[in-house]
Amino acid sequence: MTIVVGNRLPNAPILRVTNSEIETVDLNDVFAGRRVAIFGMPGAFTSTCSRAHLPNIIGQKEQLMDAGLDEIAILTVNDSFVLRAWGGASGAYEAGLTMLGDAGSTFTKAVGLNFTVPATGFYDRSQRYALVVNDGVVEHFLLEETRSEITTSSADALLKALG
Repeated sequence: MTIVVGNRLPNAPILRVTNSEIETVDLNDVFAGRRVAIFGMPGAFTSTCSRAHLPNIIGQKEQLMDAGLDEIAILTVNDSFVLRAWGGASGAYEAGLTMLGDAGSTFTKAVGLNFTVPATGFYDRSQRYALVVNDGVVEHFLLEETRSEITTSSADALLKALG
């Protein structure tokens, strides 16, 4: 079942990856008492994620924070080493974004947002989405309608939803 507005996100271990550390955290701890935007993406260094989705979020970071967010996180189904390299190369760390790795797709599967495309080597990858969670409860959820463009899951679309 796909997550919907009003659902509490399941607790799942996730990797929080910085330039210098990799730590396993429980999502309930990350979200407790906080309003966080999560942008789910299929994978680090993929063309649409790198050329369109992540740059859009970086470019709108200040406006998103001004809309009452405590944190902006990027979540991909990648290992910590790939995610760390992407966070550095993309400017995500410099912009102050949090990089979350769902290496085993545990969280992604639990919220019903995984997909598989064997021809590209994608197994249980994350669909593209934007969501806002407030103290662990989904407040806004925008699932991308396309595969190769960013239309409904962009920072712009989330800002409009936050109104």
